[in-house]
Amino acid sequence: MSEPVRFHFDVAGENFVSAGEASAAVKKLLRQLGMDPAVIRRVSIAMYEGEINMVIHANGGTADILVYADRIVIVLEDHGPGIPNVGLAMQEGYSTAAENVRALGFGAGMGLPNMKRYTDSMDIETAVGVGTKITMEVRL
Repeated sequence: MSEPVRFHFDVAGENFVSAGEASAAVKKLLRQLGMDPAVIRRVSIAMYEGEINMVIHANGGTADILVYADRIVIVLEDHGPGIPNVGLAMQEGYSTAAENVRALGFGAGMGLPNMKRYTDSMDIETAVGVGTKITMEVRL
């Protein structure tokens, strides 16, 4: 597979009804491609956490998944407020989610740490007032 198989999703901001639909679709598509269930689980968790972060914090964004012969690359991009302090945001339990979001069961401060935990590499490009681009890789 020299050219990757590509999947693209638009993620709606502040829409908790559809939150998780993109990651569920990716899970189904990876199953159809015959991927290892352990890889599917890792990709699904990382994708879900990123998708929820875009819904909560960034008024949505886009998710692109590229499936290569040796790896899966997940690129999440938004034009939200950016992350002022990535080091702080990477700490388990740290959250800037509003109380109404926490009341729905989201915003526990595990999004970025789980994204890093379930991928082999993660790169965060962010600028306050501009947005955030997160690129993650899961090796096959």
